[in-house]
Parts: sequence; C-alpha cells; structure tokens
Amino acid sequence: MTSPTDEALKPPAWLLPVFLLAMLVLVGVTTWQWRNGPPVTANLLELLPSGAPDALEALAEKRMQEPLNRDLMLLLRHADESVAEALADDLLRELEASGLFASARGSLEADLPALRRQLSEHRLALLGSEARQTLIGEPEVFVEQRLQRLYAPFDGPSLVPIEQDWFGIAELAQRQLPQPGNVQARADGRLVVAQGEARWHLIHAQMLGNAFDDDRPLQVADLIDGARQRIEAAHGELLAAGGVLHAAHGQRQARDEASLIGSVSLLATLAMLHLLFRTPRVLLVALPVLVGAMTGAAACIGLFGQIHVLTLVLGASLVGVSIDFPLHYLSKSWTLQPWRSNRALRLTLPGLGLALATNVIGYLALAFTPFPALTQVAVFSAAGLIGAFACATCLLPALIDTELHPWPAPLRWADRWLRARAALQRRITTPWLLTAFMLFCLGGVVQADFKDDLRQWISRDPALQQQAERISEITGFQPTSQYFLVRAGSADELLQRQQALADELDNLVADRQLQGYLALSQLAAPETAQANLSIALPQLLQSSAPLLALGVSEAQLQAELTQLEALPPVPLDAVLAGPLAEPWRALWLGRQADGSVAGLISLQGLRDTAALTGLDEGIEGVRLVDRPAELNQLFAATQREAALLKLAAAALIFALLCLPFGWRGALRCLSVPLLAALGSLACLGWLGQPLTLFGLFGLLLVTAIGVDYAILMREQVGGPAVSLVGTLLAAITTWLSFGLLGLSSTPAVSNFGLAVSLGLLFAFLLAPWAAQSQSEPS
Repeated sequence: MTSPTDEALKPPAWLLPVFLLAMLVLVGVTTWQWRNGPPVTANLLELLPSGAPDALEALAEKRMQEPLNRDLMLLLRHADESVAEALADDLLRELEASGLFASARGSLEADLPALRRQLSEHRLALLGSEARQTLIGEPEVFVEQRLQRLYAPFDGPSLVPIEQDWFGIAELAQRQLPQPGNVQARADGRLVVAQGEARWHLIHAQMLGNAFDDDRPLQVADLIDGARQRIEAAHGELLAAGGVLHAAHGQRQARDEASLIGSVSLLATLAMLHLLFRTPRVLLVALPVLVGAMTGAAACIGLFGQIHVLTLVLGASLVGVSIDFPLHYLSKSWTLQPWRSNRALRLTLPGLGLALATNVIGYLALAFTPFPALTQVAVFSAAGLIGAFACATCLLPALIDTELHPWPAPLRWADRWLRARAALQRRITTPWLLTAFMLFCLGGVVQADFKDDLRQWISRDPALQQQAERISEITGFQPTSQYFLVRAGSADELLQRQQALADELDNLVADRQLQGYLALSQLAAPETAQANLSIALPQLLQSSAPLLALGVSEAQLQAELTQLEALPPVPLDAVLAGPLAEPWRALWLGRQADGSVAGLISLQGLRDTAALTGLDEGIEGVRLVDRPAELNQLFAATQREAALLKLAAAALIFALLCLPFGWRGALRCLSVPLLAALGSLACLGWLGQPLTLFGLFGLLLVTAIGVDYAILMREQVGGPAVSLVGTLLAAITTWLSFGLLGLSSTPAVSNFGLAVSLGLLFAFLLAPWAAQSQSEPS
C-alpha cells in the first residue's frame, strides 16, 4: 500500500537560515521582555474573568481586593512586656528600612486636634440614627441618657471637652462609631490586642505596589521568616497574615514544581533515548523543548504582559509533547536503514504537519473561553508547539544527520504485541470489545462528579492558613468575599438606602450570623436628616432641667445651642475627608459619569452566605456581590462552552484529516482520541475523583494529543511495528510530563495531570485501531 506521505517534498534549503534568524529575534525579544526581572505573576485574580459588567462594578471589586493585595498584619507577643515592646520596635524599624512597604505602623498616630475639630464641627452629621430619633422624639430621654453617661465610671474620655459639649452630642457620636475588631490603643498609642492573659502587639503594614509584583512577595516572605526566627530565639511569638505571604508561597511552589516537572521529565526522556539509540547526539532532541518553552513564554508575555506561575506549571508538561516531533522520524531508524535524518523527515513531514495542525486547533479552541486561565495556557501551548515543530524540522535534522542503530528489542516487543492483539480480535471481534469498553465508560461516567471551587486553583500552606485563622480570632477581623454595592441618585439617597440595608444586617448580627459590617450610613447622616435634627435642637434647652440641677448654667447651655444651630449640614464627601473616616473612606466610590453616586457595605465574619439571600431584593439600587458564587456558576458555564468549542475543533480536525485519509480514515483517527477522553472521564468516576475545569481541559487536551498517535499508526511509515514503537515512545515522554503533574500540591493541576495521563494511556491502547482496515479503499 502506498502511503499518502510518500510524495512529500524535502524542505527547502533556505529554511535553516530563516529559522536561525527567527531564533535570534526570539532571543532578543525574550531578553527585552525579561529586562526588568521575570515577568511572572502569582495573582490568581488575573486568571479569572472580571465578572464585572460595567466600570463601576470593576472599581468596586478592585477596591475590595486592595487590602488582600497590599495589607500585612503582624501580631507579636512575649511574656515580658518590655521585651515585647523592644521586639515590636525592632521589627517596625526593619519593615520601614526594607523599602518594600509604603507604610508600617504599630501605634495610633492620631492628630488629636484634627479629630477633636471634626467631632465638634461634624457632630450633627456623625450622630447615629437611633440617637437622632431619640433627640427629635424624646429630648427628655436624650438628656437623661447624657446625665447617666457623665456618671459612668468606666467609659473612656471624650475627645471634645465637656465644657464644649454639655449636651453630649459629640461624645455620643464618638462613642457610637463602630470599632472594627478587638484592637485598642494604649495611652502611649501602641496598638494592642488582649486575648485572655496574653497581650499582642499589632503592626499593620501596606506594601508598595501589590502582593503579586515581581519578586517582592518572596522578599517580604524572607523578611518575615528572618524576623520570626529572631523573635522565637528570644522566646517570643510572631504571627503574620496577608495576601503577600500566600502569593509568595504560591509563586515559590509553582516555580519549584515547574522546574522539577520540566527537569525530571526531560532528564528521564533523554536517558531513555540515549539507552534506545545509543548515541549522545540524540540528546539534541532537547532543543525543540527549549525553543518551544521560550516561544510559548514570549507569546504569553507579548499578549498578556506577563505569564502566570500556573501557566508555567502546566506548560512544563509541554516537554513530553514537544519531543514527540523528532521522535516521529527518529523511530523510523528501526527499519529505515541506512537511516538519514533528511530522508526520515521527508517521509514523516506530512504526518508531523497534520499532528501540529490538530494540536494547535485543539489548543486554540480553548483560547476563546471566558477564563483567562485557559486562554493563557492555550496560547502558551500552541505557540510552544509551533516553535518546537520549527526547531524539529528546520534545525534538528542537520544536527543529528548520522546513522542510527537503535536497540532492536523494542521492535520485537511491538511485533509480539500486535500479533497478540490480532489474535485477541480473532477471538473477540471489535464490536464486542467496543461494547465492553462503552459499558465500562458508562459505569464510570454516571459516577463522575463535576465540581469546581476556586480554592482548588491554589496551593495552600497549612502554616499560613493556621496563622491567618489565629489572627482573625484574636483581632476579630474576619473579612468576607461578599459585599453590597449600593447605587443612588444622590449622596442622601445613598445613605438612606444603606441605612435600610443596615437595619437588616443588624438583625443578622443579633442572630450571630454576621460578626459586623461597615457602611457609610454608620458614619454620616443624610443632609436632610441633619437639617431635621437642627430644627429639633431647641427642645434640648427645654428639657435641660437635669443639667441645670447638675450646676450647668443656662447661659452655657444657650451658648452651646446657638453654636449647634449655626452648624450647616455637612455633605458626605466632607465627612469622609476627616480623620475619623479612615475605615470608611474606601467604601465611597464617588460620583459616576451619569451623575449617580455609589458606595459599598463590607461584611465581617459571615457564617453562611445563605443568610444574605434576598436582602438586596427589597431595596432599590442594592446588589449583593458574591464573587465566589458567581465564579462557581461561571465554571459550570465554561465547562459547557469549552466542550462545545472542542466539538467545533473536532469537526475542523475531521475535515483536515479527510484530505489525506478520506472520511473513513478521518473518522477512525478522530475516534481514537474521543474514546480515550471518554475512558479517562470514566476512570475519574470509578476512582471517585471530581472533574474540575482544568480536568476538563485535560480531557480536551487528550483529544488533541491522541490524534497524533492515530495519525502515526494510520500512516505506518516503516511498518506497523515501527509505528507502534514511535507511538509508545511519544506516549512515554508525554506520560513523564503529565504524570508528574499529578503529584502537584495544587489540586487543579493534580486533577489536570491525572485526567491527561489516563487519557493518553487509552489513546495509546486504541491507536492501532486507526490503521487502515481491509475493507477500506487504498
């Protein structure tokens, strides 16, 4: 039978100079891209779709994520308080001297005159809703409560002197401002948290840039590790929490895994090839791997500005796929003697081209899903395969143009395996084997669990997680991923809507379903409410008998009342500009292009997200933003979309294979990877492993790589046994890459490696079925 590739033409001689010139350009581009250090990021958010339909929601999401990206919380304690203070001071000086932080503080550096001035001038705006209602509706009760607070022995001092605040409006406004967490300021300004008998010193630092900038996370992590060793050597304890530490762990873990997977799979592959072909020159097959990795990284950085560490980990598996190209023509040396590289390449080039085209089509189909994670991996892999193919066809044949005499045993094994397979098929025909396989798949697929969770995308450090939980417990800071976005036509309307929502949230706090929240309505009253309060102020003088009995003169009360009545309503942005508003300032999103305003309500210590259901339905302009829930819904939608895209890619691959093989041959070749992916899914079900988004990506990848094995067995250049040996070598090198991914500490990567490894096993076992049957026309 004449192979459809027999008439393939030898590549033109000018290809080598052009390839070398392209390599010079690639090296120059890569050098320029890495000129300021590795453009590698560990920011998980960059792998996720924005999910924000407009600029306002994107701004809200960025504002809520900023503390995660920049803040670092440190707690330090020692049995000796003086030693604890000295250790805290040393650590603070080290943070400031490192140049890694925009700010670092361990004490309350309050501008007391500015705080006192704002309390005095904005007291009517700062007074809480309940106190306003009491003053307007029951002025006698308001004055009586003021008298009780004057005699309360354990209440803290008011910033505004009593002689300037006889009615206690400023003092009550100060008292009613929510105090987030359990952090307190000592008389000397130091920030401390008491937990039983232990007293922790708190240091809060904000990074320059964010937690995912270049190597800054690793530098911060090293600094904290060094400080912890010194503090523990002094018999103290240091706890640290912040997104920067998790980013450093993820970045270091991913780089280590990428290096381990890439190096181990490459070294094992080269050792195997040296054993088989018995010449050091065959080790040059590593060149396509290096060129492919460089090309893929350059493409990603060029398109996205940087490359994610998760892409590097998954891209490390490109080693096994890239090395398949030279293996296709090297394997012909078992029968094609004397073996010369140009002759072998001429015979296998059309098959290599088909393999490249089908792989690229399979990868790029996933580039159009809404997840940047899949897009980046698809671009890296597609560009890397093109670079590896160019190196394997343009440069490598010239470097290993020598006679090869491989170890003959694998050819004998392949021949025995094919004879055993033929004997089995004489006993059990293909329809019965296919039926048994489909029953196996059906039993596994019905047990498959389609599950996705954002936490599977990251490698968690138990020590960091434990420290973060302890800090949350000690300080009372337990931020949640959910928040409310409130829109309105004016600032007053915004505050009214937030107050209506705050009433509902207060019920959750009372039921212990929510630890607390921060809303702009806690800080400032609407201007209309301030005006109503100003009208009701004269009632205070009429109800001031208890104060007069205390010895306060009527002239003093009248003077204060005159001062209060002269205070103008304070707009929200003016209140936010004062020093008291620092915890709330980030919640104000300002005035939008259409004239509307927007603000946020952040939540603390949410026990169950179901408690928030329906709270945003009865109040106009309020929307609950639950990013994890939105992403989990998007995961499911993306799975369906990726499957549809892959079906479209399969149709395109089928049309491409029809050109050399006809529709019957194309159907056989395409059936091999599709059945292999189905078998892998069934195995995941039987093993009780969930199918994640990356697991689905692995199954779709099987359909791309498995086509290579089918094409190799279909063409049978050099005979079926040689084609089977080539398929086995390609499968082993790919298993070495993807199998190691199964050992990754990142659950999504491990699931991906397992799905691909199982699929490629089935692809190898099914590949001989792609060979031309006797009933097909030549």
